[in-house]
Amino acid sequence: MTIRIAMWSGPRNLSTAMMRSFGARPDTAVSDEPFYGAYLATTGDDQPMRDAVIAAMDCDWASVARAMAGRPPEPRPIWYQKHMAHHMEGPVGIDDLPGHAHAFLIRAPERVVASYAAKREAVRPEHLGVARQRAYFDRVADRLGRAPPVIDSGDILRDPPAMLAALCAALAIPFDPAMLAWPPGRRASDGIWASHWYASVEASTGFGPPEGAPPVLGGEVAAVANACRPDYDYLARFRITA
Repeated sequence: MTIRIAMWSGPRNLSTAMMRSFGARPDTAVSDEPFYGAYLATTGDDQPMRDAVIAAMDCDWASVARAMAGRPPEPRPIWYQKHMAHHMEGPVGIDDLPGHAHAFLIRAPERVVASYAAKREAVRPEHLGVARQRAYFDRVADRLGRAPPVIDSGDILRDPPAMLAALCAALAIPFDPAMLAWPPGRRASDGIWASHWYASVEASTGFGPPEGAPPVLGGEVAAVANACRPDYDYLARFRITA
């Protein structure tokens, strides 16, 4: 029986490093943003490498959902799926993945906006996906009768061993110290967009140092962060602590 973990994140949330961490486990297969092509084809969002991503991916919502519930890309007992909440603009949603263990990776919106704006010019609140993370969290919590796991990227960077152990416990899987380090470089499992977005994680061999002072934002990017802050604060109330 495959344990499917759907980790719902937003962009620039430490999501790729978390995928590296789980991919370093010998018992875990990983998938990288499987609904990205469907999102781009549906919305027309002018993201970097848009045409190449669409050409490389299955862009049928229902087909991707079936694949995520099917056999993992490698015959391993755990399947970690990195999902972007803001990608879910089509007819498929979290209710279409009922056999998954759902978890939520969050990050202070000021830090997300500062990082994201450095990679693309136009940033809107919906690009961060925090509102949909909150909506999905509530749906899973209602179904389970308890809060699903929420983990903050800042907490991970402050204490990776303790936080990853706590996350694994919440997901009912054993912690593996292999999650703390990985070889540098690109992976076959990385999306085609890695060449634009993944330079820092490709150079990494583990989680980085704790974050410093939050960035000072102004103008439109500050407005985006402020719009996302209430949903982030709501989710942060439920975050895992070591």
